[in-house]
Amino acid sequence: MTLPRIALLASIAIFLTSAPASARPIHIVAFGDSSTAGYLVAHRDAYPAQLQVALRNKGYDVVIDNAGITGDTTAGALRRFDQAIPPGTDIAIVEFGSNDLSLQVPAQRMRANLNEIVRSLRARSIEVLVIGSSGPPLDFSDLAHAHDALYAHWDLPPGKYRARDGNHINARGYAILVARMLPQIETLVKRIASK
Repeated sequence: MTLPRIALLASIAIFLTSAPASARPIHIVAFGDSSTAGYLVAHRDAYPAQLQVALRNKGYDVVIDNAGITGDTTAGALRRFDQAIPPGTDIAIVEFGSNDLSLQVPAQRMRANLNEIVRSLRARSIEVLVIGSSGPPLDFSDLAHAHDALYAHWDLPPGKYRARDGNHINARGYAILVARMLPQIETLVKRIASK
């Protein structure tokens, strides 16, 4: 091997070993019930998939896992917590409560379960966005604030933003919710990126 070629290979080796390794994508878990799972819509139309596209279009290197299960409750979420929130999770979007109401779970128990979910996430240094609705008992803004988490309301009028059952959210509705929550998610992504 000629001396110039050896020098060239040595220079390449030095460059490769000194170049910074590319940072891993920010890992977001969408943790919730049917509204997260995307009941009655295509997977690509559920909010986690739409949010991932929106964030990537803005230049953020993110991966969003959809850990939504139709029919899940806050108690069910606690039981599957470790499975749903794997090591390496940076941000969790927490959306529960409507099934607890349907099953007449006492509001105090529902809130205690949700509080434990958010507390456990924050104890692992995971940033959190809590999703709720206006008015008690699904307004969880105080709970989010108590854990230094962010909060977003999910309120859509009935009709054109609803799926064929008239209750769940359709693709158009999810697009509106994603646009509303995008600034908060960007805030959390920037927090993670600055660490």
